[in-house]
Amino acid sequence: MAIRCFFSVRKNLNCVGRLQLLLSNDCSAVIGLYSTAAKQWGTGDDCHGDDTTDDSSHAGTNVRLLEMRASKLEEQVRELTERYKRVMADSDNVRRRTQKFVQDAKLFGIQSFCRDLVEVADLLKQTTGNVQGEEDQRLAQIKDRLQGVFTKHGLMKMSPVGAKYDPYQHEIVCHTPAEGWEPGTVAVVKHDGYKLHGRTIRHAQALIAAEG
Repeated sequence: MAIRCFFSVRKNLNCVGRLQLLLSNDCSAVIGLYSTAAKQWGTGDDCHGDDTTDDSSHAGTNVRLLEMRASKLEEQVRELTERYKRVMADSDNVRRRTQKFVQDAKLFGIQSFCRDLVEVADLLKQTTGNVQGEEDQRLAQIKDRLQGVFTKHGLMKMSPVGAKYDPYQHEIVCHTPAEGWEPGTVAVVKHDGYKLHGRTIRHAQALIAAEG
């Protein structure tokens, strides 16, 4: 009987020891879990606060960088626009000068040829008064025909008699007293002058009226 009681007490003691060990382990686990959670919670709060601050700082920095880039791009656009306008203006000037050059080349390309032709007209004028009969008529026809060609190509003989002296159109041979003419006007033309499309290609040699 005593032996049975001894084993029963021993068994109960073993059970109590196991229970204490289990409780001890569970408490340690709970305490460990609580500690871990507390650390994580604390860490989580700290990280969240840092992330918010960092995000705001990064956002502000990005906005400033974007504003700077936008300002630089606007300046570049203005510079490029000004360059484009200058290039277009230069291009228009070159185009107008080129057109004027081509037009002048078309109009005045025969200038030297016309100078030679007016010398022929001078010879016809001199010869017309020195012949008689049919030859004079033929020369007159040739002269008229030549003047028609001159008119067709824009070559015109000046008629400066009575006009004011113009150094761009007239060449003074001498001054002569001329009654009935205002001083400084063309009184007599010694050699005809010609214009090609309004440009003087040969000055008229003239006697200019002077005060008597």
